[in-house]
Amino acid sequence: MGEFFYMGGYAFHVWTSYALAFVVLFINIVGPSMRHKRNIQSASDFQQHNGTISDDT
Repeated sequence: MGEFFYMGGYAFHVWTSYALAFVVLFINIVGPSMRHKRNIQSASDFQQHNGTISDDT
């Protein structure tokens, strides 16, 4: 099992690559979701400010 984590002496590079890949995937999944929520809130604030009511909810 230790040899698996050691990766033939390249463990630092391999595990760093895996970590960076997971960070990028996480950002690509969570980022658009947060941006969507912010856009919805902004549109809601705009409608409330202008006194318009939407039946789309």
